[in-house]
Amino acid sequence: MERPTTLAGLRELGLPDRSVKAELRDNLVARLRDGRPPTTGVVGYDDTVLPELERALLAGQDLILLGERGQAKTRIIRGLMALLDEEAPAVDGCEINCDPRHPTCVACRRRAAELGDELPVVFIDRERRFAEKLATPDISVADLIGDVDPIKVAEGRTLGDEETIHWGLVPRHNRGIVGINELPDLPERIQVALLNVLEERDVQVRGYALRLPLDVLLVATANPDDYTNRGRIISPLKDRFGAQVRTHYPRTVDEEIAIVHAEASEPPAGIEVHVPRAYDEVLAELVAELRASPEVNQRSGVSVRFTIGAHETLVAGAVRRAVRRNTDLAVPRVVDLRAVVPTALGRIEFEMLEEGREAEVVDRALGHALLRVWRRHLAGEDFSALVDRFDAEQLAVDTDELMTGAEVLEAFGGRIDGLARWMDHLGEHGEDPEIAASIVELVLEGLHLGRRLNRDDVGLGAARYGHV
Repeated sequence: MERPTTLAGLRELGLPDRSVKAELRDNLVARLRDGRPPTTGVVGYDDTVLPELERALLAGQDLILLGERGQAKTRIIRGLMALLDEEAPAVDGCEINCDPRHPTCVACRRRAAELGDELPVVFIDRERRFAEKLATPDISVADLIGDVDPIKVAEGRTLGDEETIHWGLVPRHNRGIVGINELPDLPERIQVALLNVLEERDVQVRGYALRLPLDVLLVATANPDDYTNRGRIISPLKDRFGAQVRTHYPRTVDEEIAIVHAEASEPPAGIEVHVPRAYDEVLAELVAELRASPEVNQRSGVSVRFTIGAHETLVAGAVRRAVRRNTDLAVPRVVDLRAVVPTALGRIEFEMLEEGREAEVVDRALGHALLRVWRRHLAGEDFSALVDRFDAEQLAVDTDELMTGAEVLEAFGGRIDGLARWMDHLGEHGEDPEIAASIVELVLEGLHLGRRLNRDDVGLGAARYGHV
């Protein structure tokens, strides 16, 4: 449809005349009637966070998302942009997106009085009506609200003239959404500048109070108050947010795995990768174990980014082996799980521990996670025959990060009774040696953790399983 270019044409078009919060509410209602969520790309919030978010938007409230790091707070804010209309009319050349039907700034009101129905109109897309700012200690009032432009003053305007102002981020996204991440990091004196924006809808610049009825939805994120000592949200500003939505980490293994699969980077092109479901479960259980550990700082939390990074590291180990040994399929094994431990240390904040004990905490949690998954799928299996082979034949199975699956299986002399059943219990099928070796290593590690087999670390990234 051809867009009008003047105020007269805009009136003939008959677009709804509404505030941005009414626009968001109407578009949310349409989504809910269609059975669609208010935002996409988040997992595990259907019965907890999203209902609270929907209520806040339907009530037309500015809101704050409160939660530990890595809980999709920023993603939710960005997802709200889809609730804006695809395009919205604005006065052509206006810095703060004035509605041509109700000009806000002095310049647009003057132009409207002079030009009447010939006031030029443009349509701005939803991306130009959305702003996101990370709060940092160096942010100034000028960045958020605005400041006097000395060049405009030099042109002859007075300091009290609204047209001397160079507008900041919030006014420039009038009639849109402004997201501020990590609000407590914003200095308290800067937080004060937002008070009038949220309630009285006017701004103060250099001591001059300017009536500016901004039409914005302000959405902020913050960590819980007891997490950070870097700052706090001042009480008057807290009071002006209409709703507080509490986020959380995934509450089930399936939710954690779904997020990982959606967010993890793709493996290199031309390399086929298969990750057995059990290994995804081990990583999810590992994170759950760390989130419950008294030796991990739970106020900072264990982010989902940790799970994603661990998955990527696991896959990278399998890809490295496949490339180095020229195999057709890259499949992670237990030996690749151990590589997750050192990469995890930089993503977790520990309570006061002795030097070097951090890796021990993660390694112990990994053992608990693997044993839990092993018991979930294989607890009903009888492994007596396999354990007896290790005793009777003095069997020893070596594995390292560059051994192919076929080389791991050779230690059993081409016969592993029950392998097909184990694979079936773990949801794996086929005869590829890489998949079979991955399952065999998982079985052996579970038997070791259950104290039925011995495991010796015989080198960097290498282990030997044998009789106890």
